[in-house]
Amino acid sequence: MITVLRLGHRVIRDQRVTTHVALTARAFGADSIIISGERDDGVIESIEKVCTEFGGGFGIEYAKNWKRVIEGWKKKNGVAIHLTMYGEDIDDKKEEIMEKCKERDMLIIVGGPKVPFDVYKMVDYNIAVGNQPHSEVAALAIVLDRLVGSEGRKKRFMSAKKRILPNPVGKTVVEGLLG
Repeated sequence: MITVLRLGHRVIRDQRVTTHVALTARAFGADSIIISGERDDGVIESIEKVCTEFGGGFGIEYAKNWKRVIEGWKKKNGVAIHLTMYGEDIDDKKEEIMEKCKERDMLIIVGGPKVPFDVYKMVDYNIAVGNQPHSEVAALAIVLDRLVGSEGRKKRFMSAKKRILPNPVGKTVVEGLLG
């Protein structure tokens, strides 16, 4: 199981980015997201609506205390991976992470505003997709693609009311309850 922890959400400033983090997590193979920072029922409802329309099987919840989330994850023998431009390159650590996560759940942590230094010390890995400033959405997509592969992107969601079909020149959406 893969869960994404979004740190430091701010209602006024981060609605769009947090929504994109959640959509990326869902589309690239994560099973759920936990949002910490300020509670934002609008973001939660938005993602739940996507799950209703395009298929469920993706959890979203709010946790006020991110530190408790990480500590709880570690107590359950899960692997905590923090995405940061200061970390080690995903390509250099991919095999080690994959081996460690064979029988263990994965928590992928993406920041918002300044990430507390405690995060760097609490996790198993501080991982980068490049050592230049970049988007947490892009970093999450790349890391999930490296760790889950195309299976994450090609995942079929059950109970979808809508499904997008590949089309080289237009938009094709099939509607109706799909299994």
